[in-house]
Amino acid sequence: MSTELRRLRNYIDGEFRDAADGRTTEVVNPATGEAYATAPLSGQADVDAAMAAAAAAFPAWRDTTPAERQKALLKIADAFEERAEELIAAEVENTGKPIGLTRSEEIPPMVDQIRFFAGAARMLEGRGAGEYMEGLTSFVRREPIGVCAQVAPWNYPMMMAVWKFAPALAAGNTVVLKPSDTTPASTALMADIIGSIVPKGVFNVVCGDRGTGRLMVEHETPAMASITGSVRAGMSVAESAAKDLKRVHLELGGKAPVVVFEDTDIPKAVAGISEAGYFNAGQDCTAATRVLVHESVHDEFVSALAKAASEIKTGQPDDEDVLYGPLNNPNQLKQVSGFIERLPAHAKVEAGGHRVGDKGYFYAPTVVSGLKQDDEIIQQEVFGPVITVQSFRDEDQAVEWANGVEYALASSVWTKDHGRAMRMSKRLDFGCVWINTHIPLVAEMPHGGFKKSGYGKDLSGYGFEDYTRIKHVMTSLDA
Repeated sequence: MSTELRRLRNYIDGEFRDAADGRTTEVVNPATGEAYATAPLSGQADVDAAMAAAAAAFPAWRDTTPAERQKALLKIADAFEERAEELIAAEVENTGKPIGLTRSEEIPPMVDQIRFFAGAARMLEGRGAGEYMEGLTSFVRREPIGVCAQVAPWNYPMMMAVWKFAPALAAGNTVVLKPSDTTPASTALMADIIGSIVPKGVFNVVCGDRGTGRLMVEHETPAMASITGSVRAGMSVAESAAKDLKRVHLELGGKAPVVVFEDTDIPKAVAGISEAGYFNAGQDCTAATRVLVHESVHDEFVSALAKAASEIKTGQPDDEDVLYGPLNNPNQLKQVSGFIERLPAHAKVEAGGHRVGDKGYFYAPTVVSGLKQDDEIIQQEVFGPVITVQSFRDEDQAVEWANGVEYALASSVWTKDHGRAMRMSKRLDFGCVWINTHIPLVAEMPHGGFKKSGYGKDLSGYGFEDYTRIKHVMTSLDA
């Protein structure tokens, strides 16, 4: 007996709509491997309609006062809190994440981040007006960019949507947002909430696949394209946007080094690193998955980490004892498994290294040691619950190996030596350096990387400024 699938829809110009040509894709719950909904597979007509709606809404939204935009965002934050259980349920279907952790680790920071950007709307700063040429006064205006085409990933569908729409709306832009084709449910619910608060056309959601995203980025209407995703996707967006010189905001892959020195508290480091490496099944660009340990404590650390991994559970969303749920989709399960299957002979699997069960896309917490700097699993992003361990000789070698990848998003240093921690924070070529911790984020501080991890910042005043443009105005004092 077949179960009827729930129908998700696009949200365009203040109303929910099917794709213009009626095409859909099935949406699968990764904890069960079974479809639970259909979503539009949007094409050119849908993208055109969303862009037209956003463009039509832009002048009026641009001209609202910062106080009005702040009020709207604060209402959105309050509504997210009031409907938190609905958002959690949608996100758990999207991702298979543990219910309790979604409630405690995602809803509070999302609401806080929206409220931060609500405040930022009224705190734009610039140079003071002045007479830099005799008889003429200059000042700077900060203005919204226009329509923003935004593409969110599947690892944190709700939170990454917040990181995109909140600063854009706060600055006075209008938005066309595309969720991942595997995780559209929570974004559709967000559209219902946000659409009841902002004018029609200000916030639009278009569901679809990679082709839909390409149509959005290549469209002539948006002044900015923002994506959180893979390096390959980011390069494609940058190339497409270059054709008409759109502004681009890219938050891409990561391969965070975790540098553990001999003077660190090993049990404390293992506890922090294992949680930061396995949380969300390691599907996090900042995950603590590439550990470099001083040779004098390497064996002790590996033994303790393997023991910690063996005690961590993955499982169904309603199991209160699990740290993480499934990988997002069968392709991701295949990717993670492939890294382990292709390990070189000198590598050793200390824990895990296998799928868990045959229902859903679960993978065991894994530790791999004995690796060399040029091994595939060191150089490429696994994006799964796999922590690698290398042994380093001294500080210089640790820096060389830590920086010796194409990614540059996040890193951490574990040591009791303050001078060493400060030296490492200067020498590590990453957008974030944590010291004796790994993965906490706050709305007030920027998040973004260098090299192939992309450019532009999320969160913070810097992230807010990314959604504005600068205009110089000069007036004669003699007029």
